[in-house]
Amino acid sequence: MKRIEKSIFLSVFTILALATTISCSDKLDTQEGQLNTGDLDYTNTDDMIDPVIGAYYEFASRGWEEPLLLGVRGDDVNAGGLGDQQPFADTDEFNYSKDYWMYNSLWNVHYNDVVNMNTAILQVENFKEFAEGDDVARADQYIAEISVLRAWFHFNLARVWEDVFIITSNQPSTEVENGPASKEEVMQFIVDQMDMAIPNLPDLRPNQRTDIPGGVTRYTAYALKALAQQELENYQGVADAAGAIINSGKFSLYPDFYQLFKKPGELSDESLLEMQYSDFGSETGDAVYHLYAPFGPQNWTPARENASSGWGFYEPSMKFIKFMLDRDESVRLQTSVLFTDRGIAELQADGYNDLPDFVSNTTASGDVINDYARALFASGKHYLPSVQLTAGRNNYGAGKNMIVIRYAEILLMYAEALTQGATSSGMTADQAVNLVRQRAGLSTLTGVTQEQVLDEKFAELAMEWGIRYYDMIRLDNYSELSYDGRTFTAADEYLPYPQAQVDALPLNATSVNRNTVMNNVLNDLN
Repeated sequence: MKRIEKSIFLSVFTILALATTISCSDKLDTQEGQLNTGDLDYTNTDDMIDPVIGAYYEFASRGWEEPLLLGVRGDDVNAGGLGDQQPFADTDEFNYSKDYWMYNSLWNVHYNDVVNMNTAILQVENFKEFAEGDDVARADQYIAEISVLRAWFHFNLARVWEDVFIITSNQPSTEVENGPASKEEVMQFIVDQMDMAIPNLPDLRPNQRTDIPGGVTRYTAYALKALAQQELENYQGVADAAGAIINSGKFSLYPDFYQLFKKPGELSDESLLEMQYSDFGSETGDAVYHLYAPFGPQNWTPARENASSGWGFYEPSMKFIKFMLDRDESVRLQTSVLFTDRGIAELQADGYNDLPDFVSNTTASGDVINDYARALFASGKHYLPSVQLTAGRNNYGAGKNMIVIRYAEILLMYAEALTQGATSSGMTADQAVNLVRQRAGLSTLTGVTQEQVLDEKFAELAMEWGIRYYDMIRLDNYSELSYDGRTFTAADEYLPYPQAQVDALPLNATSVNRNTVMNNVLNDLN
């Protein structure tokens, strides 16, 4: 966490750890230099924040492949080609390999962190046994915070694989034996967990917290509840949860869409959940980074010398760019896409001859995006201008935060829910959509339809955590995902379970029921 130097590093378990027995009072398996949690003095409640900070560290410690895999299947994103990750490109075209390491990594790392969240909760509960007065409420708040982070991992797992495990302990043998829950059960679990968490969380924006700046608040929980209700297609539930955020009056859209995704926009009044990274403003020494190189262009001339380029694995789709040009988008298109000359030439060859001036291989911050073989474009939302890098730090995107949930998404979820028949005594769907459009420099709409709201979500939220893809499969809108030669069917909605998770079985996973496979796999781990 930024501005918090005291941190603990909960150990990273493999999925096999789900079948082990680790007492919450025993020390975790830690590396040299990490806090030995077995040495925690639970009678000293001043240290109760330690496992919470550790939980936030785990939340922010994402593998580079995780956001890429969660987002690549939408019609807003293409996988960069001509590399050593052909199964990633195949996934973008809905050809799935159960042997692909990325699938197994996403499964493993998410469940690792679920177990770590559970361990952190148990540690806080140990402190609570010795707490008195205000420390009791503080313990309840910390448990609620960690529960929200844990729910986010379950949310992703269910959206990717449908039937997955709900794990709420770090000794989950019984949970494993009970088998996987359906996607609907996971989403209802999240709703119920958020209902329990909300009363114990601060009535603040995340950026108003002084103990853990940017930490979870009750509105983060409302946001996750709204997302789960949306997956359940309970649109009244979406309107109620999103409406609680809107009616709080605490949130607003950051005025500069371009800078929202860069350092000036970090922990803005728009942010409901944000992964925080920093080099603490120092040229050398400790740094907590996410690896943004996979999102970046392979070849550029940075405005600030020695800034490293990226890998070119994540490309805004031509379909998205044409959609934005056809809408006369400028603010959001310039922010979302880094153009190369080769990409511009492709647009012109497709009849887009009169391109606006901002469609250039030079960004608004002065970085030149040169041609490279892997892709025609790169993601602007994952781009940090080289001039915003700390002096002496050269990693692509070094120190840039990653927004997970923001107020614009809440407004548009709310608007969609109203077009789906939900009711609310708060703002109208028109008002919610027009707040987002006004920041983008677009005219206001009246009588917005569901289709118009979905178009607005496409324009506003492209390249962010697969939002577009999960909207399309929720609505069975397979025609939108069948683009540029792809054909999408209902059978493509969920990834296959990683082969590494079924290798222990003497069974052919293709010939048995999904639930049977998962029951047998994890029972075998016991």
